[in-house]
Amino acid sequence: MASVCLGPFSDEPPGRNSCSLRAHVHRSGLEVSLAKNVLPTGRSSPFAGVRQTNSNPSSGAVYSPGLTINNIKQVINETIETNILRKPAPTRLRELIRQIRACRTAAEERAVVNTECAYIRSTFRETDCIWKCRNMAKLLYIHMLGYPAHFGQVECLKLAASSKYTDKRIGYLGAMLLLDERTDVHVLLTNCLKNDLNSSTQFVVGTALCTLAAIASPEMARDLCNDVERLIVSTNAFLRKKAILCAFRFVRRVPELMEDYLPKCEVFLADKNHGILIATITLITEMCEQSLPVLRYFKSIIPTLVRMLKSLTVTGYSPEHLVSGVSDPFLQVKILRLLRVLGHGDSTQSEIMNDVLAQVATSTETSKNAGNAILYETVLTIMNVESENSLRVLAVNILGRFLLNNDKNIRFIGLLTLVKTVHKDMTAVQRHRITILECLSDGDPSIQRCAMELSFTLINTQNIEMVVRELLRYLESTDAEMKALCSSKIVLAAETYSPSIRWHLDVLLKILTIAGNNIRDDVISSTIQLISNSPQHEQRFITDKMWEAIMNMNQLENRQPLVQVAVWTIGEYGESGGFDEFELIEHYRQLLWAPQLSITTKQYILVSLAKISVRIDGCTPEIQNIINSFRVHMNIDLQQRANEFSQLFTNYKHLRNSLLEKMPKLKLTELTTSEYNADFASPESTEVEEQQEDPEAEQEPSNQDILLDLLGDCFSSDGNGNNALAVVPVSQPAAATTQPYYPTPTTSFNQAGLSSYNNNVPMAGTTDSIMDLLGLAAAAAGTAPTAPNQTHQTIAYATSGTAASIPSIDVYHKDDIFIRFFIHPTVDEQQPSSTASARITVQTTNGSQATIEKFLFQAAVPKSFVLTLREPSSTVMPPGGTIMQDLLIARQTSPSHAGPGLRMKVRFSYEVENYSMMEQIDVNDFPSGFLR
Repeated sequence: MASVCLGPFSDEPPGRNSCSLRAHVHRSGLEVSLAKNVLPTGRSSPFAGVRQTNSNPSSGAVYSPGLTINNIKQVINETIETNILRKPAPTRLRELIRQIRACRTAAEERAVVNTECAYIRSTFRETDCIWKCRNMAKLLYIHMLGYPAHFGQVECLKLAASSKYTDKRIGYLGAMLLLDERTDVHVLLTNCLKNDLNSSTQFVVGTALCTLAAIASPEMARDLCNDVERLIVSTNAFLRKKAILCAFRFVRRVPELMEDYLPKCEVFLADKNHGILIATITLITEMCEQSLPVLRYFKSIIPTLVRMLKSLTVTGYSPEHLVSGVSDPFLQVKILRLLRVLGHGDSTQSEIMNDVLAQVATSTETSKNAGNAILYETVLTIMNVESENSLRVLAVNILGRFLLNNDKNIRFIGLLTLVKTVHKDMTAVQRHRITILECLSDGDPSIQRCAMELSFTLINTQNIEMVVRELLRYLESTDAEMKALCSSKIVLAAETYSPSIRWHLDVLLKILTIAGNNIRDDVISSTIQLISNSPQHEQRFITDKMWEAIMNMNQLENRQPLVQVAVWTIGEYGESGGFDEFELIEHYRQLLWAPQLSITTKQYILVSLAKISVRIDGCTPEIQNIINSFRVHMNIDLQQRANEFSQLFTNYKHLRNSLLEKMPKLKLTELTTSEYNADFASPESTEVEEQQEDPEAEQEPSNQDILLDLLGDCFSSDGNGNNALAVVPVSQPAAATTQPYYPTPTTSFNQAGLSSYNNNVPMAGTTDSIMDLLGLAAAAAGTAPTAPNQTHQTIAYATSGTAASIPSIDVYHKDDIFIRFFIHPTVDEQQPSSTASARITVQTTNGSQATIEKFLFQAAVPKSFVLTLREPSSTVMPPGGTIMQDLLIARQTSPSHAGPGLRMKVRFSYEVENYSMMEQIDVNDFPSGFLR
């Protein structure tokens, strides 16, 4: 009997093994069985006229086998055409990957991806689509390429909730890639994960554990911690390993959950399954890094870990985990990391692991990457625990062997590790200095950079010349970014370990020549500072060198920092150079009109040219002509400089020599000495350098006269030409030579007037710079010693009117701010009349309804007087509040040369309702006989 059976279609896509149509043809008879939904709607069965017979040949049944088979073929073709071919199958993942890789431009790739994403979106809207898994797989690939795939998040949840494992697997994979804690959809996965964690199929449970370990949030960890804890003690090693790794994620996100896993971890360390051991050691390492009590709790397992590592190294008890001849390198790496955490800072525990670390370092095979990975972890462990010196030397030697490896990755790892651990044993690293310097010529930029950083850490006074020579050679071939970094570091290293000034100057000149425009501003300033502080013969040497460096006009546009330093040097020390002045002026003319030079460089040149006019005789007319030609320059700055310098050649000839004299020695800035050199100098040497002071620097004249006009209308000159201001900082009151100035507790305004303070206070002389009034605290030479800050006693006024006998001056009355001076002569009869002194009490009152904050009072007097400001009673004035502050004034000159009386410039600033205010006034109406 022949029979044909057509089974129902499955929801799998067509293709290889995707259709469940089954046809069984038996020669003895015919039997057709069709599902109701297989036949096309509205059509009668093509087998209606076929009589079904049994297999008995004696029944006399007549049939046509050829006609029956044709009818069967017709049914199959019509069914496929109706249910499948009318909905074209989507592109397979392999085809999509092939199409994307075939794209030649980014635009073509975007077109392919956008077309496919549009199709995937349309299929997501269908409820009975049979291609969900294929479309989600393609979407995840598109996501990994960097294109947006957020529209597939909800579809991932639907697939994860499916009862079919194939759908669930792709759904969880999509959830791990597309979901995170920042998305609200993430929470909807909790119930699905809880159901799957209780599934009877281990693969479903394992997939759920993997997803939970990848994307678990703190809320999800708290909700599912009980299920994971139940699976940790499962007898199934497959599930237990995944549950421990899931607990690792929980501990990282919610540290308070680690208490539930502490006793179980000790038990799991006795397990023979390597997967469970690796997962357990990973969990213990995380808990020890997060909690110090847990770290102390697990110090007792160090002997167990040492015994385990020794078994892996010596006996190799697990041949099934052998990788390139190394017994389970993954487990060894995990053990070494945990030992590094447990032994850090503990010499007792470190001593237990010293032997096994030495054994691992000497017996591990280095010809394969697996052995190099173990050696790398061994080196890190040796350097981070309290190991012996011989063991540290062994670790550094292992890193030295890494530098000789042909694999660039291993060389990079060796250099990077040496950079991190060089401070542990500098002597051992110095033995590999030649190998490290050879890495500067490596073709890999990453290796070059690591070698450069490591080279700077090795510099000392003995090897600086050799190391800097190699670094300068590296500087010639590196890119622009590294030139800027390397040149700055060479400058700082030379400042710290320079053997001589000439060598230092020569190195700076080479840096300016090699690095060109790719240097930082600190190199220019450091070079100028060094030249300024050099002896005269060294200044002569560097001036000639600078002139030779800029003689050739070629490539100067690429070395403009060199031009700037060179013209500054020639302008300052041009008289010591051995060059022809007319050739010099002509070269300056070419530089000034060179279109490729920047405006900043031309500013340097123009100033240098003006200074040369007072350094070299006989070339003043040519210089004047060049400067005059820039009076109509398009650049405003150059135009202004030229006009000002031109005035020095005409109307103010008598001032040119004094204004264009040599700059004083430039001190190294605090930033350079304390911050930059901290990378090279030890703390002890830095403190010694800070304590050393240049005795000649104190003899340098003050520049305060140049700044007289900063406050606007300056005082007119007195009989002695003392037209400067003596400005006193608020925060540093002058000290008494015999007795400090402290107010007594009884100081107050009473009916007899304001009682004086201690009058036995000689007024110390000071000539503070005007920069103090601007808040820059630039004290001039000869400043009197200062005393510690004293606490001011608030002066109370009596209600009676007798206090009016004290002379007072209304200084300011505006914007509800009232300032009044109360004048108290305190001349000491025992003092000479040349040091007559007085005290002024400044009363500032807030008449507004707002609180005044950050009130600051400053004052300035002519040089014939010395002014000292005491600390104010407060810096905050509430509505109706008052601030009291004392001014101590003394005359320095004798009465015969007293000149005009006291005049004062007053500046005060404050903040009110987040607005900053500042006022400046002149006080000239002091009593006629005051301080005369």
